[in-house]
Amino acid sequence: MKVKVIGAAAGGGFPQWNCNAPLSRAVRQNRPGFLVRTQSSLAASADGRDWALFNASPDIRQQIAATPELQPRVDGPLRNTPIAAVVLTNADVDHIAGLLSLRERQKFTIYATARVLRTLAENTIFRVLNTVDVERRELPVSGRTELEGPNGPLGLSVETFAVPGKVALFLENEQAGANFGTEEGDTIGARIIDAGKTGGTGGELYYIPGCAALDDPLRARLRGADCLLFDGTVFVDTEMRDTGVGEKTGARMGHMAMSGPDGSIAGLAGLDIKRKVFVHINNTNPVLEPGSEAEAFVTGAGWEIGYDGMDIAL
Repeated sequence: MKVKVIGAAAGGGFPQWNCNAPLSRAVRQNRPGFLVRTQSSLAASADGRDWALFNASPDIRQQIAATPELQPRVDGPLRNTPIAAVVLTNADVDHIAGLLSLRERQKFTIYATARVLRTLAENTIFRVLNTVDVERRELPVSGRTELEGPNGPLGLSVETFAVPGKVALFLENEQAGANFGTEEGDTIGARIIDAGKTGGTGGELYYIPGCAALDDPLRARLRGADCLLFDGTVFVDTEMRDTGVGEKTGARMGHMAMSGPDGSIAGLAGLDIKRKVFVHINNTNPVLEPGSEAEAFVTGAGWEIGYDGMDIAL
């Protein structure tokens, strides 16, 4: 199975279009080691020919342009794509807005929970993806699904599971209490499996770009995983406030911090996960500065910092 990180940043990307904070400035100034990162998305393929995207970011056109594997085949018809399916892990803007760029009567399959499919159905702008061409299939909140595209099975399975999270920002209901109207199916994780491997053993990757907390069932699920791509939005919970660019904490946005006793690094330690990579990294996160103390802390704990174009072979 081939996996490629095509977008490693959180919403807004890196640099964010209107951000003049030091990290975003450093990217625009082309300072050594600072990498442009587009918004959160992953691509996976069992055969290197047909691909499934996990989330469709607003940067999808740029991501396809930077990824030859996702571009039209030169030996194909005048309009074609190797993108056969799109799997959505939630309804955040940085995960669904790219669907609008995939119009033009191209056939592919959208997979999402009933909650997320309902969000798409209720927003009329998504009608540009005519269901005659773009089939929408429901993912169970908990269960295994064999992914298919217009031409049949992709050789990939996805095992979905609920993770602690929050309803998308544009769906928040402040009258609904502390959880802002969050419902089952608002946030899921995905175990991506090479269906050609017997019993799904080997060739598996966990993709969890949004997670508000680590509970015991999630820790048990991840124990011994081959590879984990995990929510790396903020390094400390209050970093947006600390850097002066916003008031929201990571927890308020539905994302846990990397560091601290309740952070993901501490919470996932000792689980014998073979490879651990942070993705969905916010433009305020100090790990984006090469040589920083934050970067050293993360890599010293056995984690990698995801970047656009990162290849993972399983």
